[in-house]
Amino acid sequence: MLADLTAGAVQDAEARSAERPLANVERAALAHAPALDARLALAPADGVKIIAEVKRASPSRGDLAAIPDPALQARLYEQGGASAISVLTEGRKFKGSLADLEAVRAAVGVPVLRKDFIATEYQVLEARAAGADLVLLIVAALAQPVLTRLHSLILDLGMTPLVEAHSASEVDTAVDLGADLIGINARDLSSFALDRDLFGKLAGRIPASAVRIAESAVLVPDDVAHYRAAGADVVLVGEALVTNDPITTLSAFLAAGATANDRRDSL
Repeated sequence: MLADLTAGAVQDAEARSAERPLANVERAALAHAPALDARLALAPADGVKIIAEVKRASPSRGDLAAIPDPALQARLYEQGGASAISVLTEGRKFKGSLADLEAVRAAVGVPVLRKDFIATEYQVLEARAAGADLVLLIVAALAQPVLTRLHSLILDLGMTPLVEAHSASEVDTAVDLGADLIGINARDLSSFALDRDLFGKLAGRIPASAVRIAESAVLVPDDVAHYRAAGADVVLVGEALVTNDPITTLSAFLAAGATANDRRDSL
């Protein structure tokens, strides 16, 4: 599944490049206002931080929410206390677009993540041209030379890479890369199986100098508390926010993270 999603995303980017050549996208990326400091926005704090996701659908769950106005959704997230906004831009299975990212970037004052299956320089430049402050890189989807090259390009463009792992070896790869933001995804993107305990098993491999981000398997406040107690600085939440009132849900999730602080601090 991960290979298919990545291949599809690359094909779609190649189709866009026929209408908007690489040189044009690069000029737009370099001319864009500087990216926000996502590392600062997501830095460890007394309470858990949340990346709230604009997500219409997924391969595992199908349609989740229409989200006719992604900018409004993002403003509600910001109002509810989200520290950053993630925008799914993959169109085939997640029904997102770069237009969603541009709309969100124009609507909020917090950092915005382009969440997609990024595998080429063109996609990274597209992200910056659309106003992204962070770009997702999935270790399992990329050969080491490509991962290293894209990580460097993201940094060169003033953005922050969020490097996602799903195993001990992938976490080690992210650490060796020098990633400042390392996500551990509870969902295996090959099988789409979930393991909420995976974060706790792997978080200790991430140095204190990096931000530890827990991803997936977040539906209720206890899930946030579980991740916070296991050492998460940040939790990425999508489905629960698009299928419920986002402000009320964020409030409950942030409160749950706060109650888990004592357990986390004892680790």
